[in-house]
Amino acid sequence: MKRILVTGGLGFIGSHTVVELQNEGFEVVIIDNLSNTTIEVLDGITAITNKKPVFFQIDLKNISKVKKFFKNNKIDGVIHFAASKAVGESVNEPLKYYENNITTLVYLLKEMQKNKVNNLIFSSSCTVYGQADELPITEETPIKPADSPYGNTKQIGEEIITDTTKISDLNAIVLRYFNPIGGHQSILIGELPIGIPQNLIPFITQTAAGVRECLSIFGDDYETPDGTAVRDYIHVVDLAKAHIVAMKRLFTKNNKEKIEFFNIGTGKGSSVLTVINAFEKVNNQKLNYKIVPRRVGDIASAYADTTLANNELGWKSKLTLQDALRAAWLWQEK
Repeated sequence: MKRILVTGGLGFIGSHTVVELQNEGFEVVIIDNLSNTTIEVLDGITAITNKKPVFFQIDLKNISKVKKFFKNNKIDGVIHFAASKAVGESVNEPLKYYENNITTLVYLLKEMQKNKVNNLIFSSSCTVYGQADELPITEETPIKPADSPYGNTKQIGEEIITDTTKISDLNAIVLRYFNPIGGHQSILIGELPIGIPQNLIPFITQTAAGVRECLSIFGDDYETPDGTAVRDYIHVVDLAKAHIVAMKRLFTKNNKEKIEFFNIGTGKGSSVLTVINAFEKVNNQKLNYKIVPRRVGDIASAYADTTLANNELGWKSKLTLQDALRAAWLWQEK
């Protein structure tokens, strides 16, 4: 049985990936500092899978604790989620993002190298492409200067891992996510940001629930069909499953390069207004929203070409926008 370390494993994407890993028979060890989640997520994972993953509350910025962890735990592969992830916040707090997202990656790679842990899945983002000149976005789309410190940390992270694969036995798969939404069908885990949500869907659900007075739509003057920003919204369970096939690819040595890159999305773009209308319809809710100025760091439109992931990984998204919006609302109600 392969033992997988999942950093940030109690977060939104991390927790759903832990569920899929355990369902596939992997042994899972979670590291999380609980900065943007709660320990109760561990109970949700355990209830779904009937197996409690090993958990360590560690901040990866603490190099001595990272060293101690690797010294005391045999690990076969790492899925690295732990990072700060809000575009808007990163513009206001760039140093927080460089410390949390870059320093921790360096510490992690050092200890992996020292302890001969040679399989890594890296949680990256479509923000590495910036505003692409052509849509849909393929893996060959040029990487432009980042529009935000968050996007820049993902670009730099990819470069650090690439350089590391050149001088070590490390094999890595970089998954560039588009916009993960939804929640587990059991309604035992879901997206639960601490404080004011930075992403669209939890802000929608909290507004519908009366937690937030009004939903702000950042800009209606983009060059898109209805003027609001277009994104590729992927169900988090589909996204989680991409990590399983990627890790199996590394373990079976089916990777064709020391580092590979895959876009993980649905291949379809939806505007903010389209998502709001779909949420209202599928959940029979009415949302209070207003148009406000654009946010710094946001781009107009991004959606994936997933051909490479479909063909090479044998992975394809199966769940719909409506499935995700229904799950998100049920989770909010719970």
